[in-house]
Amino acid sequence: MKHEVEIERITSIIDHRDELSELLAAVVQDGASLGFLPPLSHAEAAEYWAHVPAPDVRLYIATMDNRIVGSVQVHLCMKPNGGHRAEIAKLMAHPEYRRMGIGRMLMQTAEADAKGEGRSLIVLDTREGDPSNLLYTSMGYIQAGRIPDYAMSADGGLAATIMYYKLQPTDSEMAAT
Repeated sequence: MKHEVEIERITSIIDHRDELSELLAAVVQDGASLGFLPPLSHAEAAEYWAHVPAPDVRLYIATMDNRIVGSVQVHLCMKPNGGHRAEIAKLMAHPEYRRMGIGRMLMQTAEADAKGEGRSLIVLDTREGDPSNLLYTSMGYIQAGRIPDYAMSADGGLAATIMYYKLQPTDSEMAAT
């Protein structure tokens, strides 16, 4: 039996807070660098999700068999000089569901959202050496730089972060050519 992954934008986490908290805790426990250190309590994770989504933060979830197995956020820059850019944040796939294309599907959805909002520049960052670097480069993201000692790991060591960007023409820019 083939299990289908569905991606949807949610505008409220009321019905999803527990599952999203479990997802975040599982991903952090598995070693992901998302701004938290393991062990991440359910209460800490729930507190984080209380502020997502927001007017400038879009939240997408991936579900399989009625279970949330991944998520990603699109942060739309609301500054007057940044209306052309967006940031991808907190891309995660549950450890039990990795290597199934969920991260790529979430990224494609996030990119389409940003493009639909007229955002021609997408930026993101990730810890140096994480598998996510392979995903981002395979999707055409270009390394813009490396910041040493950016994030603390569970063992107390400091790791660099890699900054990436991708330029994508918006629909209005493509229509003008």
